[in-house]
Amino acid sequence: MGVQKEVVIIGGGFAGLELINNLNTSKEHRITLVDLNNYNFFPPLLYQVAAGFMEPSAISYPFRKILRKKNNVRFRLGALQKVIPSENKLILSNGEMHYDILVMATGAESNFFGNENVEKYALPMKTIGDALTLRNLMLTRLERATRVNDPVKRKKLLSFVIAGAGPTGVELSGIFAEMRKHILKKDYPELQNEDLGDIWLVDGQSAVLSAMSEKTQKYSKQKLEELGVKIKLNTLVKDFKDEIVYLSDDTTIQSRNLIWAAGISAKVFDGFEKDVYGPGRRMKTDAFNKVEGYENIFALGDTALLSGDPAYPKGHPQLAQVAIQQARNLGKNLGKKEGITWEPFSYHDKGSMAIIGRNKAVTDGPNEKLFLKGFPAWFVWVFVHIMSLVNFRNRMRALYDWIGYYFNKDQSFRMIIRPRDTKS
Repeated sequence: MGVQKEVVIIGGGFAGLELINNLNTSKEHRITLVDLNNYNFFPPLLYQVAAGFMEPSAISYPFRKILRKKNNVRFRLGALQKVIPSENKLILSNGEMHYDILVMATGAESNFFGNENVEKYALPMKTIGDALTLRNLMLTRLERATRVNDPVKRKKLLSFVIAGAGPTGVELSGIFAEMRKHILKKDYPELQNEDLGDIWLVDGQSAVLSAMSEKTQKYSKQKLEELGVKIKLNTLVKDFKDEIVYLSDDTTIQSRNLIWAAGISAKVFDGFEKDVYGPGRRMKTDAFNKVEGYENIFALGDTALLSGDPAYPKGHPQLAQVAIQQARNLGKNLGKKEGITWEPFSYHDKGSMAIIGRNKAVTDGPNEKLFLKGFPAWFVWVFVHIMSLVNFRNRMRALYDWIGYYFNKDQSFRMIIRPRDTKS
């Protein structure tokens, strides 16, 4: 066996772990996974943690345990700060590393479109920390509302504005509406006869779930409105200050709570040429996910803007399936012997889905004929998400949580837990 190539993967999300699964038996590669967290988590279920319907451990799992039986893989806890391509070197928050092959699988972060007040005061939904912050804030607001006598101040505490009517926004507004309907008046008898505030869903597009089919859009909007969600379309959030959300149609919403699910952009790292980044700050790659201008650097998933797939001339949607399929394709190509032609990436759309609430979900297949709604779509959504979790323990825990919620319309993870600051 010759000298093994050092493969460094930055980011342990869908793409990073899938690439490891495709290379972990390779004798030609030695892999190091670098991540600023020591655990993998499942982003599509963050909203369930935020609403107190699941505990964080149900959707997360330590990297070192995931990688325990993968002999050619190591884990490094750290944050990437700079890349020095001329030296094949990485500067991390806690040291340096060298690579022969670098794979950027760093995902995306919230895009606040330059609005400083929104960035400062709104609540994003991208990490476990974000979800727990939202859960703590929501429950703290409820507790405070039980002590407030002024109806205007109380309504500000209890009203939530969700910017962005994509899957995250729809799922958050739906679960908040069901909480208000089934849980809050039982848990907070002080608010029994009071206005429990409004749930607003705001989006600049002309429909909720704008990337999905027209049938899905109409059904989702109807069910959300039946749950009491107030929807404003063709409207953007312009500003958020003094407990007021300012909208592009010159109206305002009185609320202390703005949840930001309105946009994402890829992460930018020092050391890459500026022209590497395209729209959404995604790294421009060829059809093999190789970053333009570099021979041994690749980008996958949300951070990649791939050219060469005729069906997606403007790049692929930033979805989990794209990341997984790109990682699988790159793994196969890296595993080929020298001189064998690489296979260009081609995305196979498996459809999309979103959940609105109990027995309420939508599923679009890869063609317009396949459309599900209601309980069948809800059942498919639950099954797909359970099977997508990283291991058997997470799947069983998630299934237990959902069965409990389905029959009881309730869950018991609504605790305010604030970690004490410690010096490491």
